[in-house]
Formats: sequence, C-alpha cells, structure tokens
Amino acid sequence: MNKVIIVQVIYNTKRFIEPVFNAIFSQTHKNFEVVAVISGNDDGGKELLAEKFPLVKIIDHGYNIGFAKGHNMVFSAKGGSAFGGDADYYQLVNPDMIMEPDYIEEMLKVFQDEKVGAATGKLYKIPNDKFQIPNDEQKSILKVLDTTGVTISKSGRARDRGQYEVDKGQYDRDASIQAVSAAGAMYRASALQAVKMSKLDLSPSDKRGGALPTPGERNNVTRSEFYDENFHSYWEDVDLAWRMSNAGWQCKFAPLAIGYHGRGAGSSKNGYKDLFGFIKHHKTLSPRIRQLNYQNHIFMYLKNSKLLYPQFFVREFFMFFYILFFEISTFKILPRMLKFLPKMWRKRKLINHLPFSRP
Repeated sequence: MNKVIIVQVIYNTKRFIEPVFNAIFSQTHKNFEVVAVISGNDDGGKELLAEKFPLVKIIDHGYNIGFAKGHNMVFSAKGGSAFGGDADYYQLVNPDMIMEPDYIEEMLKVFQDEKVGAATGKLYKIPNDKFQIPNDEQKSILKVLDTTGVTISKSGRARDRGQYEVDKGQYDRDASIQAVSAAGAMYRASALQAVKMSKLDLSPSDKRGGALPTPGERNNVTRSEFYDENFHSYWEDVDLAWRMSNAGWQCKFAPLAIGYHGRGAGSSKNGYKDLFGFIKHHKTLSPRIRQLNYQNHIFMYLKNSKLLYPQFFVREFFMFFYILFFEISTFKILPRMLKFLPKMWRKRKLINHLPFSRP
C-alpha cells in the first residue's frame, strides 16, 4: 500500500484544528503519517494539536517559516525519514480544508498513470463562520466550487477553475488541468525530486551566475528547494505545477475526491469584468497578501512561461495603474522585487534546462 505523508503548515489556525484533523484521521486509506509545521502559534494551536492528536509529528522553529519553506522541509526530509523521507506521495491539507473520508483513496487512483506528478480533488466552499465537518444535509447545500484545478492564461493570470460556480458536474470529465492549488493537492514524491532546484544566492559568494546545479547540489537537501522559498507564500503551488508541466509531468483533477475549503484569500468573483467588485475584493485582503500576490504572479510567469506573450505586458500595464490609483501600498514590495528580479531570471534559465523527467 502506498505510503502517504499528510502535510500542513499551521499559522494561528487553532479554531480549525479539531474538524480538520478529525477528518484526516478518518481517512479510508490507512498507510499515512501526519506532519504539522508550526509557522505561527500565538493562539496556542500547537498545544491543542499535541493534546488532541498525539500521532501528529510537529516541527516548530519558533518563527513564521512561511508556506513554501515549511513544506520544503518535509519534502526534502530534513527531519529524517520520520518527517517524510520514505513517502510515495505527499498530501497537502490547508488549515481550513476538510477532506471526505475517501479523499486520499480517490486521489491515489489518478496516480496509477505514471505520467501524473500532481493532482487535486474537487473542493467546495465552506463558510469560515460555519466551519465543521458537514453532515449529509449540509453537503446537499455546499455545492459552490472552490477549485477543480488551476488555469493559466497567456497574460499570466492564474485562476481556480470553476471558483464560485455551482457544481453541476461540468468539470468532471475534464481531468487534465494546467496546475493544482495547494489547498488539497497531492504530489508524487519522485516527481518532486525530479523538478527540485538548486537554491541560488545573491551574495558575492555565489559565483556560478545561474549555471546548472551540479549532481551534488541537486542531492543536497540544504541547497535544494521544491516550492520557491523567495515566494514565502502565495502562487508557489502554481509555480511548482508549471515547472512540473515543463518537465513533462501531468496535473490531474480527481472529481470523486471531495473536500471543503474555507479559503482566506481567493479571486474576485467576476475578475476584471466587474471592476468595482474587483476593488471591493482586494480591499478585504491585507497589504501583505496584496504585495506577495503582486510580486509572485510576476515571478511565476517570468520563471516558467516558455514565451513572454504580449498579453502579459498589456495586463501588467493596466495592473500598474490600478495599483497606483487604488492600492498604492502594494508598491512597497517593489524594492524587494527589483532585488530578486535577477535571481528569478537565473531560475528561468535553470528551469529551461531541466531534463524531461517524466517516465
């Protein structure tokens, strides 16, 4: 039976712990371990987790390690085999995501195709103020989609497929997707290893100028990354899936793997078609989220897109003036972006030279 490591990075989400982890330990697939990386514990969630779910292995560095680095620690098994080194697959569970009991069992079915490197289930929206394992009556109501995978346009806009739509089975036969959302994603361990990248420094000691990583560097867990740690949080999931696709791996949608996601930061319902709705939605996001969203969607595109399409530059032109007039605080991220832009361009070169690694 395939070994699955279930991973969650926790940042002050104590109120979600009991329903989320009760669902984890109710899975029909039994060959799994659970690792929780504590990124924020101001609310005492770590202590509740240790008390109520003693089988969970906890990693706590005492600071906000970030979504990307927190998962990378488990993917690279820096904590030893007990923290994921012997996994066949990694199942990610967002702090506000509840899985149906057969979620992992259904996810594993799509990986019978050896070309599949990543997959997602069908996630429905669940209100954060009514966050609990839904009963049968509630399940009949919770039919608004959160994600069935991620689409990416030539402009670089990535969007959760079907988000805000009522589920009528409209995506159930369309299993091929461009990318997955990390909210409930599963990754094949060998695919992660195939597309991991050597970390790049900006210090004077980094003399290699974007050269390809040596075999020793690619096998050195302290010098490699899966999620891009310069992203910290947001869009690192699409970035990784895009890199997998460039290396020949496929992303799939498993429609019978059902989950419920609270989602703290999603897309506006009608996107740019409803400018006032777009502005209203963005006002609900913290300045930090808006800054990371702006930085990372640009970095993701520059790293992974085979061609730099005109649509990307047109979108960024209008986005620049939108931010200038409506959310100027987002531009506080610009000094950091300019600092890391050469590094992203070097990562683009590395990605373009990744070998075709799919079986």
